[in-house]
Amino acid sequence: MTKETLLHDKQVELGAKMVDFAGWHMPVQFKSIIEEHKNVRENAGLFDVSHMGEVFVSGKDSLKFLNKMVPQDISKLYDSKAVYCQLTNKNGGLVDDLIIYKLKDEKYLLIVNASRIDEDVNWLVRNSIDFDLYIDNQSHNYSLLAVQGPKADSILRKIGYNLTQDFFTIKETTLNGIDVMISRTGYTGEDGYEILLKNKDVIKMWDLLLEAGKEFSLMPIGLGARDTLRLEAALHLYGNDLNEQTTPVEAGLSWSLPKDKKEYYNGKDVIEFQLQNGTNKKLIALKMLSRAIPRHEHEIYYNGEKVGAVTSGGFSPSLNENIALGYVTNLSDLKTDTKVQIMIREKLHDAIIVKRPFVTKHNHKE
Repeated sequence: MTKETLLHDKQVELGAKMVDFAGWHMPVQFKSIIEEHKNVRENAGLFDVSHMGEVFVSGKDSLKFLNKMVPQDISKLYDSKAVYCQLTNKNGGLVDDLIIYKLKDEKYLLIVNASRIDEDVNWLVRNSIDFDLYIDNQSHNYSLLAVQGPKADSILRKIGYNLTQDFFTIKETTLNGIDVMISRTGYTGEDGYEILLKNKDVIKMWDLLLEAGKEFSLMPIGLGARDTLRLEAALHLYGNDLNEQTTPVEAGLSWSLPKDKKEYYNGKDVIEFQLQNGTNKKLIALKMLSRAIPRHEHEIYYNGEKVGAVTSGGFSPSLNENIALGYVTNLSDLKTDTKVQIMIREKLHDAIIVKRPFVTKHNHKE
């Protein structure tokens, strides 16, 4: 049975076109994907991301346990601080990518991908046998809203959120009588907030935000624009750009890997070897030199030889160009500005390797 968020009927009333996504019936668009995309870049957008998972890890060994599960050094988190992480398997592959928030000593919140909730919880439990802790999957009890864009801050202020908040932190507070946890995070490359709250309050909060956001041109946004926004910002999508056979180094996530973490974590030997010696595949960013649109699994060629495949691709409304991410064999020739070809509808189309991200990010405001 396909699941629905608490806002499903509200979204249908707003004219949303609904599709199945990761086992959920979700809005792909309310108006046009391009209009919604540009509105997030220029004003603000409201996203229902209640399909995401919320897993709490608490107890005496919670820090020790999480340091075993991810390459990142969780001991460096202070109360309310968050870090982008990868949940790695014993071969260094990615069970999931996630955000870990330290709520307080011995209590952490993990926000995980909707399609991976069951796999993540199972992997956490399997690895927790020798630790004194409690893993509490609360995904079914919480909803999550995101307000993203240059006017997101103004909208939150209008509904009474007057706390100063740094990027990648979380704060517990009350807004209009609703208990919330607000994080300054997002999946668009823009500044913004994600609001975690109990299911019973999400309809009230949704209506409150839409009303307050009218003067700031706030629009509800579907999965279509969410995907084009994250692709322009070169943010990975699990199942496309990340999987259990891909390591963080291969995925271009070396920037997130501490070089001085002493604790052993799953896959550490593989990941440290790759950091020191390189890999035989790497993620690249591509811009098309024609109007052809690259899609997932389209083959990438160089000098007539197949060297990889597209993982994510589509039209960039901000650039008015077609763009893609993909993995290629780590050939020394495949550098920025190198021309390659992508097989689209049985014809090769030229593309050029570019630096990530495709657009300037605006989500590091402090």
